[in-house]
Amino acid sequence: MSYNYLPLDSKWLSFNQVKDLLDYHQLVSVTFDAHEKIAACRAYLDQKMDEPGALYYGINTGFGFLQHVKIDKDQIEQLQDNLIKSHACGLGEEVPHDIVKLMIMLKIKSLSYGHSGVQVDTVKRLMEMYNKGVLPVIYTQGSLGASGDLAPLSHLSLPLIGLGEVYYQGKKRLAQEVLKELGWEPIHLQSKEGLALINGTQFMSAYGMYCLKKAEHLLKMADLITALSFDAFDCIKGPLHPFIHEIRPHKGQVATARAIRQYLAQSEIGDQPKKQVQDPYSFRCVPQVHGASKDVFDTVLQVFMTEINSVTDNPNIFPHDDLIVSGGNFHGQPLALHLDFLSIAMSELGNISERRTYQLISGQRNLPLFLVKEAGLNSGFMIPQYTAAGIVSENKQLCTPASVDSISSSNNQEDHVSMGANAATKCLRVMNNVEKLLAIELMSAAQALDFRRPLKTSPVLEELYAAFRQVVSFNEVDRVLHNDMVNSIEFLRNWKAASNEIIYPKTA
Repeated sequence: MSYNYLPLDSKWLSFNQVKDLLDYHQLVSVTFDAHEKIAACRAYLDQKMDEPGALYYGINTGFGFLQHVKIDKDQIEQLQDNLIKSHACGLGEEVPHDIVKLMIMLKIKSLSYGHSGVQVDTVKRLMEMYNKGVLPVIYTQGSLGASGDLAPLSHLSLPLIGLGEVYYQGKKRLAQEVLKELGWEPIHLQSKEGLALINGTQFMSAYGMYCLKKAEHLLKMADLITALSFDAFDCIKGPLHPFIHEIRPHKGQVATARAIRQYLAQSEIGDQPKKQVQDPYSFRCVPQVHGASKDVFDTVLQVFMTEINSVTDNPNIFPHDDLIVSGGNFHGQPLALHLDFLSIAMSELGNISERRTYQLISGQRNLPLFLVKEAGLNSGFMIPQYTAAGIVSENKQLCTPASVDSISSSNNQEDHVSMGANAATKCLRVMNNVEKLLAIELMSAAQALDFRRPLKTSPVLEELYAAFRQVVSFNEVDRVLHNDMVNSIEFLRNWKAASNEIIYPKTA
């Protein structure tokens, strides 16, 4: 069997490569170039450690406030082991497996530059863990988003030294048992390695990349579902006219108007004369609102692409310059601020979606109240909107920025932190909520469209409608809508019709 590998080294890693890694279940490899840089850095560090009186933070000293405590040479391995064991203090829910995989990949990527001082064997073991599906059990709580994602990365690193728990072949097991089964000896960590493993932003970065991947799809689906709602509510196409957007040419706004125009092309409903002069903002201002979220997406993506192509542990080693420097690349401030920004932008996508759902069930435009025959006897789509309203409210609470907070740690040595890890985990919660909100709108729009028959919407939207009706049927009389909502979420998550992929402009 042949596998497709993602090569990891100092070359720029693209967004498409990250997405393909998860979508196509690729494996990872470390290139010869990375191998040489890692080995050269390790050899240089070994040489420096042999110099009399050498004292380097975290390499032969304690950590944080204990940075002044010198560690004897024969205690270096114990120092690194102790670091990982003592810092594995995670609590809360388990990190999803796809994000764990991204964490491992991004840790390998950061180490591959040859500025961290690790052994080649350590990096190769991380690679083997990824490729064999040995996924450490990591918890969502414990990182302050500075000093590196210490607690989660410690849980990631425990299996290297034969400790902790892992998922292997679908079961949670002791790492020690799995290592023995695979014939792997625990890694004997050398100077600096424990710090290199847990000092970094890979928890925040992995969550961010996962959220960006999800956000890209949701932004596309938001336009497509909006277009369906547009015809279902019998809206005027005037606000989509290109002249309007040429005189306020924000990139996302222009792209949104163009996409929805194309989605609505050749719609019988859209070409019918309209009685109203204007539509509510939740329809009329979609290019401006969705477009702003897309512009934020582009900004956040640029920050995260820089981050995952960086070295984020401390201290940094520069063999060619005979230099070991202690710095602060582990600080997650750029990530924290932009994760909060992404949460706000995506929350607004759900906020305006719920308003369109509300308009669809309100009994206007020759649509029945709550989109059901015999309203009163039947409640129809009354309560999905309640659910949507509750989720929107939850998102507003989740969008309180984590990055405005800081609590001093390590006896005030680490006196400003980013709280980027909290921004990361709640950003994913916002994404999942937006997915639910768009699914409720899709369900409502499809129901409303049935009341427009025999008129048809555009070919693109008829394709979407027909596929959706394969999993969620028309609601003739009251039934348990929870099942329809779950099926709608699953449909939205997996919809990748050719028309959707071609019409929507590609994200840079």
